[in-house]
Amino acid sequence: MSLILTFLGKGGVGKTATAIAVARAFANQSKQVLYVGQQSGEELSMRLGLTLTSDPQNVAPNFTAVNLQSTVLLERYWDKMKGLETQYLRTPFFKEVYGQELGILPGMDAALGLSFLRERDAEGKYDVIIYDGLGDLETLRMLGMPEILGWYLRRFKQVLTGSAIGQAISPFVEPILRSILQVSSTDDISQQAGEMSSVLTRGQQAVNDPSRVAAYLVTSDDPYAIAKAKYLWGSAQQVGLTVAGVLARGHAHLDDDFAPLSIYGIPEGVNELTMPDRLSPLFAPKPIEIDPIAKQVKLFLPTFNKKQVKLIQLGPEVTIEAGDQRRNIFLPKELAGKQATGAKFADSYLLISFG
Repeated sequence: MSLILTFLGKGGVGKTATAIAVARAFANQSKQVLYVGQQSGEELSMRLGLTLTSDPQNVAPNFTAVNLQSTVLLERYWDKMKGLETQYLRTPFFKEVYGQELGILPGMDAALGLSFLRERDAEGKYDVIIYDGLGDLETLRMLGMPEILGWYLRRFKQVLTGSAIGQAISPFVEPILRSILQVSSTDDISQQAGEMSSVLTRGQQAVNDPSRVAAYLVTSDDPYAIAKAKYLWGSAQQVGLTVAGVLARGHAHLDDDFAPLSIYGIPEGVNELTMPDRLSPLFAPKPIEIDPIAKQVKLFLPTFNKKQVKLIQLGPEVTIEAGDQRRNIFLPKELAGKQATGAKFADSYLLISFG
């Protein structure tokens, strides 16, 4: 398993330069590093000194890089799905549709990027994967995708199982799941849903585990950059992503803005950056803690106040809305069925109590 890191902040504060500097430092520590860019244009290729493609290339010893192209990835996944469809279906109907014809719909970039990260992590070849995505909100939505898809799956599973539409789409679900999610073959749509749920659960657990996935804020002393970093900090908590610390460029003094995070100043033009121990993700506040004995859910929601947070409880789940993000918390069996009796803010934490 790899440590997956990403960097969040306002455009122009040096996120990409910081990410590359961190990648170089890990590589010089004899860590196998994969730098995953997902950006348009030639900027990444110019920064790294070679023409990047969707296939990993060696930049330096222990340092490999890609710049993902969604059209290339979509074509590859489509061809894989068509091969499985031919294998498992008597009358394939995708055979006359070619990957080269497919256009990119909104949201596909994130889904394709997440699938690529999952595959590279599963390979076990890399100690560190650094993701430099299309944009910060898109990155957060991508990392929150396993949780959101899991919610949709839970909500619609009962509708599809045994229904006419469920039986109609069942022959086509299996090859899609096998090509994208790499689950095993089965003709039972309920079992398919169960295996897909297991894959999504593992993805969500990885994002929620600071030893597996973490983010760092990058900012300067510009008030707009600070405001954007604070917003992204709170939004990251909504997808369960641990923000490990703040990398402050120039002479920024930010202790009052980002407490209790550790802040580390970095000079302009740095080309190699070793992360200090105090910026370990394991020292950062956990986005969520559930205490069944105390009958309490504790969410770390910095930069938000009670008026900016909406709480909805339907059945065994609680939905938290904040920062243009919704987080669905599936309650453990000890709290399932119990009604929320109160919610309050204390030291940037939202405390939800259950009766």
